[in-house]
Amino acid sequence: MSALRPYALRCDHRTTPLGIDDSAPLLSWRLASDRRGDDPVAYRVRVAERPEALADGGQPHWDSGRVDDSSAIGAGYAGPALRARTRYHWRVEVWSASDGAPADAVSWFETGLAMPSGAAGQSGKSVWRASWITHNPDPVDVVDAPTEGERALDDHGLAPCPLLRRVFSGSAVSPLVLARLYVSARGLYEVRLNGARVGDAELAPGWTDYTRRVQYQTYDVTDLVSQGENVLAATIADGWWSGFVGFEPRRAGAHYGTFPQFIAELQLTHADGSVSTVVTDDSWVTHTGAIRHADLLMGECHDLRRAVDGWELPGFDARDWSPARITDAEHRLLVASVDEPVRAMAEVRPVSVTRVSQDTHIVDFGQNLAGRVRLGVDGLAAGARVVVRHAEVLDENQRLYTANLRTAAATDVLIGDGRRHIDFEPKFTYHGFRYAEITGVPALSGDDVVAVALHSDTPWAGSFDCSDPDIRRLHACVEWGQRSNFVSVPTDCPQRDERLGWLADAQVFLPTAALNADVAAFFTKWLRDVDDARTPEGGFTNVAPRLAGVADEGAPGWGDAGVIVPWHLYRTYGDPRFLSRALDGMRGWVALIHRHNPDLIWRHRVGPHFSDWLAPGTPTPREVIATAYFAHSARLTALAADALGRHDVAEAHHRLAAAIRSAFVERFVTVEGPEGTDCERRLRVAGDTQTGYLVSLAFGLLPDHLTEGAAKRLAELVEAAGPALQTGFVGVALAAPVLDAYGRADLAHALLRRTKVPSWLFPLRHGATTIWERWDGWTPDGGFRAPAMNSFNHYALGSIGEWLYRGVAGVDQAEDSVAYRRLRVRPEPGALTYASARYESARGTVAAGWRRRGDGLSLRVQVPPGATADVFVPTTDPGSVREAEAAPGDSGHAALIGTGPGHAHYRVASGAYHFTAAFSPAERPPAGLHEEDTP
Repeated sequence: MSALRPYALRCDHRTTPLGIDDSAPLLSWRLASDRRGDDPVAYRVRVAERPEALADGGQPHWDSGRVDDSSAIGAGYAGPALRARTRYHWRVEVWSASDGAPADAVSWFETGLAMPSGAAGQSGKSVWRASWITHNPDPVDVVDAPTEGERALDDHGLAPCPLLRRVFSGSAVSPLVLARLYVSARGLYEVRLNGARVGDAELAPGWTDYTRRVQYQTYDVTDLVSQGENVLAATIADGWWSGFVGFEPRRAGAHYGTFPQFIAELQLTHADGSVSTVVTDDSWVTHTGAIRHADLLMGECHDLRRAVDGWELPGFDARDWSPARITDAEHRLLVASVDEPVRAMAEVRPVSVTRVSQDTHIVDFGQNLAGRVRLGVDGLAAGARVVVRHAEVLDENQRLYTANLRTAAATDVLIGDGRRHIDFEPKFTYHGFRYAEITGVPALSGDDVVAVALHSDTPWAGSFDCSDPDIRRLHACVEWGQRSNFVSVPTDCPQRDERLGWLADAQVFLPTAALNADVAAFFTKWLRDVDDARTPEGGFTNVAPRLAGVADEGAPGWGDAGVIVPWHLYRTYGDPRFLSRALDGMRGWVALIHRHNPDLIWRHRVGPHFSDWLAPGTPTPREVIATAYFAHSARLTALAADALGRHDVAEAHHRLAAAIRSAFVERFVTVEGPEGTDCERRLRVAGDTQTGYLVSLAFGLLPDHLTEGAAKRLAELVEAAGPALQTGFVGVALAAPVLDAYGRADLAHALLRRTKVPSWLFPLRHGATTIWERWDGWTPDGGFRAPAMNSFNHYALGSIGEWLYRGVAGVDQAEDSVAYRRLRVRPEPGALTYASARYESARGTVAAGWRRRGDGLSLRVQVPPGATADVFVPTTDPGSVREAEAAPGDSGHAALIGTGPGHAHYRVASGAYHFTAAFSPAERPPAGLHEEDTP
């Protein structure tokens, strides 16, 4: 048996997806081995409807045959058309050079209700039989008037959540063998079958531009169907479809529709081969119940006096319910989900509960997060109210600070009916909060309340650790910022009246996000939102999904995400479909800019031009940032076309990128001082700002002979500022990587250690548990910044997380590498005594960890099968470097390539390696000592 083994099998970047509609899904795997140099040489993939057909001698639906490929970690399905509503089992075998017998692993995926037209069992007509149904929206039940201290939520016109139910009979003639429920909503839904909740998705079906695409989910409900009477029941809510979204006062809500709608199809397959179907139609009945309103921004109200007990169970008398109203039978926009849903991913207990009045308590959960509060209440009288308000921080009086929520009420209400004990938890809203004010409960303990964190289920893939507790806390803040803002789409913030999918925020944070978690499926879905939002002229927008009137035309750095994000995902996961699906949009974006700026300086059609958003220093000239991004997008489009074999497209865009670079240098770069003398020549980029030099260097805009001068001036500006950054959303993501790349990792470490404004550690010193939107969102002298733009949970400035993995710990890949085929391990210890990172890459486990003891350093590296690594061992004496001997049976070894200032360069094959070296810097402050603490 080979030591090489495949694991973590995926179909379209998901584990055993239930209900896909891709006719050629990507079947992928990762590789592991206990031996060095145990690399793959070939693979074979077989797909079949029955597991036994995957065995040797079986008759699979598709057999790739043995494919000789030492780099493969996946194969696109290329067999006969996949049938809808069918489970397919698949097996991958992988051969290594050292063993004759392959290692294998098996998994499965299931197709959805409908496959693309022309697939087996399909026609050009929709196969959906269900209709969209709803509760009659007129007249609307009136929400009870609020009590003193409650916001007047009824003034917003919020309506009760409809209840929908349908009775059906289980077959007594032939046993049930399979039951699948296909379901979606224009709005949000929760489905129950015979009282049991179906699935664990929250805020389903997720947010899309419903005028372009509506996702549906598939559930296995076989175990929930009974013989005799059954009840399929649903509660629906406004959600993003007809609720409040964004901050546009002229159209704060109802961006896509005016009331929620529901669609479902239940298919029951029996032992005799017959199939019976239950669909949404006018045989359903409807009512309203306890949920008197539910809105993502405003909150949720449960009035238990209006509860309809047992309505989702068989035997309920629904004679006074009304027939459901059919809105339409349009199925054209329904598509199977391509990502995992939002789920309840963690529970956070309070760190304190403080009574502030007779029946009011402030609960501190100790962690800023996105989610909701679950509350147990005893003895709530009929009509009595419990009000739960949410906030990220407290004011100077230790009460909730809610001014920065703007128009978001973030208030949940429970109205009692005299029951002895009540467990209250909203279903169709979420809030960004650390603190909750709970009014209406005379006594409250930490056992009565818990915060439930909600976010898209992106499997965690990375970990980072180091000797400095402040930097560990910083990494935790970055992680929680990601969790809080990956809620169906990558939002900017989870608390105020916004929560939009801003493109720039996503593109600057993506390198960090993709190291923290497996975000391939999440961004597959969101890139479709980005493409759906494109303007008729081919431009990307600033937010996706698109909302009418919200900064439609893409700004520099914002619209460019439509180019940058697909390229980074391709490099991270090795899936060329990220590029093939995006290339037309990439070309259209670059062409739009070129068409309106024929002199190649991007000054026209710049949208709202946010520049380097929230930069605290001197503003960078807008044309500098815009033209830098123009060149960057043109170059990435060329690289994408090259990767897809579209060499004609690539050549044209390489030429364009080169021309823009020349125009950039001619217009914005000056060099002062005479040539050919001993006088030092001074290079300046227009505006002379940190961000101007960062984009020039990061995007390769300068000829080689000018890069040293630009890097030197960047370092001078950083040092003169503190050392500190004077950058906003655009510049901050580039700062540490660029400083490191040009030999100033010491400055990158100094920025990490800084604790004054602006810095990453200043908020932590003042209680932050997530990344702030502004460097100075609150200061001891100035208090809170203007509440119009002051989130305390906003991941953009958390893009430093990328350098913690790649620069501090050393987990990185070469610039021309895809899916971590060629690693680059070059840690920069700074003043730390140890650091480590581990990452589950698309190829397998990548890890690097180093530790200093005395005047020595040890470095351990893990390289996945099929990959190689360039390892730069930090050392003050390159001749001292030693590599531990290989274990018996290992074929890999470390080859010394060369030495340089501060390192020895080795090239290694796959496997585990351990290096030791002398490392005795002249000055070595103790870990955790920051400049303000220095005696």
